[in-house]
Amino acid sequence: MLSAAPTLKIGPYAVDPAVVLAPMAGITNVAFRQLCREFGSPTSLYVCEMITARAIVERDSKTMEMITFGEHEHPRSLQLYGVEPTSMSEATKLIVGEDRADHIDMNFGCPVPKVTRKGGGAALPYKRQLFRQIVRAAVRAAEPAGVPVTVKFRIGIDDEHLTYLDAGRIAEDEGARAVALHARTAAQRYSGQADWTAIARLKEAVTSVPVLGNGDIFSAQDALDMVARTGCDGVVVGRGCLGRPWLFGELQAAFRGEPVPVGPSLGRVAEILGRHGRLLAAHLGEEKGLRDLRKHMAWYLKGFPVGAELRRSLAMVSTLTELDDLLGGLDPEAAFPPDAEGPRGRQGSPAKVVLPEGWLDDPEDAMTPSAEDMHSGG
Repeated sequence: MLSAAPTLKIGPYAVDPAVVLAPMAGITNVAFRQLCREFGSPTSLYVCEMITARAIVERDSKTMEMITFGEHEHPRSLQLYGVEPTSMSEATKLIVGEDRADHIDMNFGCPVPKVTRKGGGAALPYKRQLFRQIVRAAVRAAEPAGVPVTVKFRIGIDDEHLTYLDAGRIAEDEGARAVALHARTAAQRYSGQADWTAIARLKEAVTSVPVLGNGDIFSAQDALDMVARTGCDGVVVGRGCLGRPWLFGELQAAFRGEPVPVGPSLGRVAEILGRHGRLLAAHLGEEKGLRDLRKHMAWYLKGFPVGAELRRSLAMVSTLTELDDLLGGLDPEAAFPPDAEGPRGRQGSPAKVVLPEGWLDDPEDAMTPSAEDMHSGG
C-alpha cells in the first residue's frame, strides 16, 4: 500500500493528485479533457492531442483548431512533436508569445510507422545530439515566458537499442522540468506488459526533476502499485481511461487515501455518454461531434449487457436526439461489470520499427531527418 501520495510540481504548477492524462490522437480533445477533469481534480494535468511543430509554424488551420482549451482549463497543457530544433524553437516561441499554453510536453514516444520512418517519436532519442538540440531549443524558447517544458519517451527502439536513461539525463541537463517514461519499447507498441522496473531505473538516474511513469494503469490500484514499486513522482494515464473518464475520480480518491468509488451503473454511464456527446457537439458541431463519439461507444459499454443491435445503432449515432433515444434503451439498473476492468484500447502485436535508412549507424550524428510532417494528432 502507498504510504504517502506523491507530490508533484511541474514548473510553477502543483499537480495534485500527481496524475496526468496522456495525449492520445483523436481522443484528448477539449471535450474529453473537460469530462476527465469533471471527474478528477482540476489541478491534475490533462494534455491535448499531439501537435506538430511545423504545422504550428505554418499556422495549419486544422492544427490551430486543435489548440482549443476550455475557459476554465488551467494549466493548459499542449504536446508538441518535432524532428529538428529550428521548427521546435519557432513553434514554441509562437505558442508562448501568443499565450496559447501554460505547459509544453515534448513527444518522443510515438511508435507509429509514419512517425518513426521520418526519425520522429520513439526513434529520435537514439540520436543523442539531435535529441539534445531539440529539447534545448524548446526549453530556451519557453523560458522567457516561464512556461515549463517536459519530455516523454519510451524505453527505446527495441531491446537492442535502449535509449531511456540517456534521454532522461539529457532532458534533465537541458532544463526539462519533468520526464515521463512509457515503459515499453517502440517495437512493443502497446502489446505485452510495460516494464515498470525501467521506471525505477530512470528514477535512480534522473535525480533533480520529477520522473513520471506510464504504461498499464487500468485502475486506481495499478497507479498505487506503480508508485510503490518504482518510486515515481506521478503517473501518466492513457488507454486506461478510454470510455472511463471517471477513472480520474478513482485515482484522486486512491492518492488521497479515500475509499475508491464503485464503478457506475449502466444508467450513470448513459448520462456520461450523453454529456460527452454534448461536449463534442459544442466543440465540433453536432454532425462531426457525434461522428467522433462513435469510436468511444465500445469502450463505454465494455462488459455491460447491451444487445448487439443496440450496440450497432450507438456505433452509428449521428444526432443528439438519436443519442438520447438510444441511451434510453439501456438498462439503467445494470451494475458495473467485472468484465469492464482491465486493459482496453489498442494492444496489437510487436513489430519491427520502421526507421530512416542508416538511422542506427551513428547515435552521435546530429543531422536532422527528412522534413517534418504537417499532420497533427498522431
